[in-house]
Amino acid sequence: MATYYVENFGCRATQADGAALERQFEERGLARASTAAQADMVILNSCTVTAAADQDARAAVRRVRRQNPNSKIIVTGCYAQRAPEEVAALPGVACVVGNSHKHQLAEIALRGRPDARDREGCDFFGSELTSGAVVGGDLEYRGASSTVKNAALLKTALAPVGSAFVPLTTLTARAPSPIFVSDIFAHTELLAAPVFDAAGSHENERTRPNLKVQDGCDNRCSFCVIPYVRGQSRSLRLDEIIREVNTLVEAGYREVVISGINLGRWGRDLADSRHQTSDLRLQTSDLGNGRAAEVRWPRSDAAFPQFEDLIRVILGETALEKLRISSVEPMDWSDELIALVAESPRIAKHAHVPLQSGSDAVLRRMHRKYRPWNYREKIEKIRAAMPTAAIGADVMAGFPGETAAEFEATRRLIEELPFTYLHVFTYSARPGTPAANMRDQVPVHIARERNRILRDLGAEKKQAFMRGFIGQTVEAITLRSACSLSSRAGSVDLLANQSGAVEGPPVLAETIFTEALTDNYLKLHLTGQHDANRWLQARVEDVVDGALTGTVS
Repeated sequence: MATYYVENFGCRATQADGAALERQFEERGLARASTAAQADMVILNSCTVTAAADQDARAAVRRVRRQNPNSKIIVTGCYAQRAPEEVAALPGVACVVGNSHKHQLAEIALRGRPDARDREGCDFFGSELTSGAVVGGDLEYRGASSTVKNAALLKTALAPVGSAFVPLTTLTARAPSPIFVSDIFAHTELLAAPVFDAAGSHENERTRPNLKVQDGCDNRCSFCVIPYVRGQSRSLRLDEIIREVNTLVEAGYREVVISGINLGRWGRDLADSRHQTSDLRLQTSDLGNGRAAEVRWPRSDAAFPQFEDLIRVILGETALEKLRISSVEPMDWSDELIALVAESPRIAKHAHVPLQSGSDAVLRRMHRKYRPWNYREKIEKIRAAMPTAAIGADVMAGFPGETAAEFEATRRLIEELPFTYLHVFTYSARPGTPAANMRDQVPVHIARERNRILRDLGAEKKQAFMRGFIGQTVEAITLRSACSLSSRAGSVDLLANQSGAVEGPPVLAETIFTEALTDNYLKLHLTGQHDANRWLQARVEDVVDGALTGTVS
């Protein structure tokens, strides 16, 4: 049986796309290989949010080519969408498929002839290929060369022969890697399949599936390339979300994370979805503790469904034990959303609210849609409503023109707000973005030092937050059935010399524990062996190496 392997780079959205790609290949009868080195076909699902992400993808191509020279390497994802010719020029790449055609990737990989051949006047690899591009329907092919001869070679290389796989040795230096990419802003497809945070060797060790319900972004932050590689904001229909969540619940999963590129914008493109189902017009959401809230959906006063409506319908139409909300932009944390998360024990007490900068001038240059005082107000409201919630933020160091005073404004705001963790990034210029052409680019060594300062501050805040739970009982879901931790504490074997004196280093003792994650997003090591995918009450005893330690209460 032919095999495939998908390797993902970057954010949760990319991982969710990778899960959907796996579903495409499985539906066509292929088996998933355990590693890239063992696969007939390797799909590298790339990221391009930083220059380092591009470099990681290029390094992966070299690695796979070295370890598995007979595999067919297909590069897809954001890097493939942004710079397809650059990717196609990499030795070993058999095909480049942008995000615009990711929903057709398995079809392209296996047959080389997507359904576009049957659309109006589209001869997919026909004589029309004279300028390096053929467009038919929503499909575009671009080759690294524009000769008809090369088009014929590509047609032969991708044609289904035998098992439908073509050894790289059949591709000559004059045969360019085919590129499938088109205008991402015309793209309306949304790949959706759950991806799992912890994948063990057995299916029942997979916990906390992540479901992407939104993709793309209509914002135009000056530093961000994502809208240009993922397109306009688009939402997964409500009935599809409920079907996916119910399927996961029926399979035994107890926590689901919903995510998106701009998650709080879910529903804004679903103006016609007010009538998508008749049985979801009146909902009673179970908020837990015997409390219920009736909500009419869609709302009569809204032109489109709101993100808060999605949360309520998930609570009302599924038996999911715990819903976790991924990153939501500051201005989408409405008072209604904050109250909903705070009041329902079925929603994890966790708010990730991107900040980027605490300087008003920098936020304006970034084209962010809030001011530092707006952000402060949102965080203070979240903390007031949820005293023990995890509150995290994305922060950027070294944005073009960032002065020492502007950086200090960011550091001071972070110091004053009740964050429990930070994701700190050093600015990386992305081709085609306005920020890449701004004057006064911050020297790399200064940007990295600012990054270090913010990371240290974030680590201090996280440590203080964790230590506040010592002696308290927390709710946590187990992630893996058992792990071992080496420790010099407790019982150790010591070596004695002839005189009876103890000498030599102590032998490390192995402590069995179970990895878990608290409702408020803290890593927890539970003493003993416990089944995965179980919600437990645990008493916290200490903080060791960045994790809580405790016992089941």
